[in-house]
Amino acid sequence: MYKVSVLGDRESVLGFKALGFNAVAVDDAETAREKLHELAEEDTAIIYITEQLAVKIKDDIDRYKDDVRPAIILIPGKDGTLGIGMNGVHATVERAVGADILDN
Repeated sequence: MYKVSVLGDRESVLGFKALGFNAVAVDDAETAREKLHELAEEDTAIIYITEQLAVKIKDDIDRYKDDVRPAIILIPGKDGTLGIGMNGVHATVERAVGADILDN
């Protein structure tokens, strides 16, 4: 069975553990890179990553952009959103449909 994991700072990921997700708290970008690649090699179908952390490991995340698994989804962290996750959703929809149907 595939896992769903959340990668980010302790305060941002702790609540996901109560929902049954694999919560992985990291303190720095190097540890985050290592954990991301470990999760991708395991049976992890979805990896949620806080936007604040994703900014620091963008190149590593981009490695998996076109792979079927794991799906990497950016979420707001404890400090709020940077808008990166939603921009990614718009870009994906535009690529799939041919137009950004989500634009207001």
